Amino acid sequence: MDRNARTAWKLVLVVGGMLGMAYAAVPLYEAFCKATGFGGTPLVAQEGERPVIGRTVEVRFDSNVDPNLAWRFEPVEREVKVHLGEEKLVFFRATNVSQRPIVGTATYNVTPERTAGWFNKIQCFCFTEQLLAPGQSVDMPVVFFVDAEMAKDRRYDDIRTITLSYTFYEAKTERAKTLLGGTAADGTRKGG
Repeated sequence: MDRNARTAWKLVLVVGGMLGMAYAAVPLYEAFCKATGFGGTPLVAQEGERPVIGRTVEVRFDSNVDPNLAWRFEPVEREVKVHLGEEKLVFFRATNVSQRPIVGTATYNVTPERTAGWFNKIQCFCFTEQLLAPGQSVDMPVVFFVDAEMAKDRRYDDIRTITLSYTFYEAKTERAKTLLGGTAADGTRKGG
């Protein structure tokens, strides 16, 4: 193989590698954020025994909807007070105000961002896409806790309030298409 052909193959490999890295960047970044709490992304935890201590924080809830999504979305309670380590169940209510079934997906974060590593969700509607029929309302659960270990780090002594924020968008994934494929125009399940 001559020198020009080798150079051309090297360039093809470099460009292919760059394209592969660009394609993998978003899922890798999301996995990194979920694992570390980076960028205000709460951690995903498992149910289990953990210490609960006397220190409390107020957790406020914020809800947003993309302007292109015909849903109403709000927390059932605007805020709750929780002890560090205490598992808490709260609900958000979503209503499809359109005349067609819609699959939505939620993104989430917490503020202040530096508390994300202490904020853990055990169960959340944001882990999966949600299908709502026309006019349907659902109360969707979130089970979370703020790690009691936060109290041991003096840098977090000033934290009294944490805000958990969600934004719903219309899902355009293959799973969303599958969910919609099993739904008639009136929102009922096909074949049953």
